Amino acid sequence: MNRFLQLFRLGNCFMGVIGLMVAAFIAAGSDMLDYWQDLAVASFVVLSFIAGGNSLNDYIDRDVDRVAHPKRPIPSGRMAPETALMVAAAAFAVSILVSSLLSLEAAAVVILAIFLMMAYEFRFKRTGMIGNLIIAVLTGMLFILGGVVVDGVMNTIAIAGMAGLVTVGREITKDIEDMAGDFDRETLPKRIGVKNAGIVAATCYLAGVALSMQPVLMGIFNEMYLAVVLVADAMFIYCALILFQDPHKGQRIAKYGMMVALVAFILGGLG
Repeated sequence: MNRFLQLFRLGNCFMGVIGLMVAAFIAAGSDMLDYWQDLAVASFVVLSFIAGGNSLNDYIDRDVDRVAHPKRPIPSGRMAPETALMVAAAAFAVSILVSSLLSLEAAAVVILAIFLMMAYEFRFKRTGMIGNLIIAVLTGMLFILGGVVVDGVMNTIAIAGMAGLVTVGREITKDIEDMAGDFDRETLPKRIGVKNAGIVAATCYLAGVALSMQPVLMGIFNEMYLAVVLVADAMFIYCALILFQDPHKGQRIAKYGMMVALVAFILGGLG
C-alpha cells in the first residue's frame, strides 16, 4: 500500500464520512439533500481531519509501533517521523481552511476538535480518565458537525451526548478489563479502584439512557424512535449491571447498544 494512504488509514476516514452523513440525516431527514454541496465540503473536512489525526498518532506512537505495528510507514522505515508530523499539520490546516467555507460554527467545531486531538496525543493519551473524556467529546462532535452543516444541530445533541457518555463508559470498562496490562497508563481503575471506576462507568451508561429521552420530551422524533431506543436503553442498563462481573461483555454489549441507538435516531429522522 502507498505509505501515505496507509498513514491516513482510509477505512477510518470513510467511516467518519458515513457518521457525518448519518448525523445529517438525523438532523434534517431527506431535506439533507438540499445541502449536498455543503455536505461534500464537510466530508472533505472530515477526511482531512481524520487523516491528520492518524498521521499525528503514528508520529507520537512511533516507538510503540516498532513492536505493535511494525509494518506501518514510520517503523518500517518507509517514512521519516518528521514527514508524518508535517503531513498531520498540513491536514489539520486544510481542514480548518475548508471548514471556513461552510460557516463560522462549522469552523469552530473543527478548530476545537483539532485542539482536543492534539491535547490528547501530546499530553493526555496515557492519563486515563481525561483521555477517555477527550475521545468521548471527539466522538460526539462528529454528530454535532453534521447537525451544524444542515442547520439542524438541535436534533443531534441527544445522539452526540449519548455517544459521548457511552464512549466514556466503554473506555472505563475497557480500562477495568485491561488493568493488568496498562503498566504505562494511569487509568481511572488504578486511581480510584475497580469498584469505584465501575460505578462511574455505570453512571455514564445510565446518563446516556436518560439523555435518549430528550428527543421524545421535546417532540422531535416519532414513536418508531421511542420503540427502538428503548431496546438500546435496555442494553445500556444491562451493561451497567454486568460490568462488575464481566467487563469484556459489558463493553461489547455497549458497542451493540450504540448501534441500536443509531438505528433509533435514523428512524427518528424519517419522521
